[in-house]
Amino acid sequence: MTLTAYNHIPLPSFMYGTAWKKEATTHLVQAAVAAGFRAIDTANQLIHYQEALVGEALQALAKEGIARDSLFLQTKFTPVSGQDHRTPYDASADLTTQVTQSFASSLAHLHTDYVDSYVLHGPYSRWGLGASDREVWTAMEGLYQSGKTKMIGISNVTAEQLTQLCAQAAVKPMVVQNRCYAALGWDKEVRDICRAHGIIYQGFSLLTANMAGLQTRLGMDFGSKVFFVAITVDPEQDTPATLKRYAETHGVDLAGWAFLTGTPSEIREVARQHGVVYKKRPRGDVDHTFLTSIVDTSGTLRVQYMGVRFASDEFLRDLQSLLPEGNKR
Repeated sequence: MTLTAYNHIPLPSFMYGTAWKKEATTHLVQAAVAAGFRAIDTANQLIHYQEALVGEALQALAKEGIARDSLFLQTKFTPVSGQDHRTPYDASADLTTQVTQSFASSLAHLHTDYVDSYVLHGPYSRWGLGASDREVWTAMEGLYQSGKTKMIGISNVTAEQLTQLCAQAAVKPMVVQNRCYAALGWDKEVRDICRAHGIIYQGFSLLTANMAGLQTRLGMDFGSKVFFVAITVDPEQDTPATLKRYAETHGVDLAGWAFLTGTPSEIREVARQHGVVYKKRPRGDVDHTFLTSIVDTSGTLRVQYMGVRFASDEFLRDLQSLLPEGNKR
């Protein structure tokens, strides 16, 4: 399925995200394309992304006959607050220069002379938009008007900020990329604004972010009567250090949530017990079902939910129904 923004540029409905892939980025991007992905999302932010390794994958794919123009490539400008000491620009320079330098670095990393979408990784202001946001957006508008990017967009944005940007910008965003929470109505206000302006909404972190949101709703029961357990089906890539970074990124409270790995035989047995199907492809990626289960204290499987968009209210009710009578609320 292909989506089209208000400027008539098409983009695939699914993108392969490259955050936290580290040294595996190159072969995982190649594997994703082999599996059918035609859109790749990355960022010029070494804390979480290896943009240059995405570029290596693009070079390898070109040798296999998969041309650059057959792929949709999205990267991001990340402000200093989202970087460590390895900024892809002069952190003391003015913001327009930072955008220009970061974009040039991205083109070099990706071995291309244009990108399909260039996204501001997040506003500088927590509430509303300030002078820094306006300067950066104006610089990004210049890149769009020059033809070096076919789309511009913004990530991690509130409804208020997006409304303000659409009203004030010379060029409105074509894409918005936000973490999507069931507890907050699947970001309905932002999605409604996108729909009204012909902006493509890109939702990410649809599973972990929503489970993390249930931590607060469970209150005192979380970590004492209710525990979350996430088990990787790819222990080779999901090392304990990788899982720890993933948990920290999503605001997971490790007092009540365990991210587990194990030997291949242990993982196969757990997957068999819970009906999880997975298969590692020759090039390294893993196909698997998305399955969330509620297991009681005796180890009995009580409820299962398929996919990532189950209703959090129903999930919470099912959890609380298993608690002793005196603890229900």
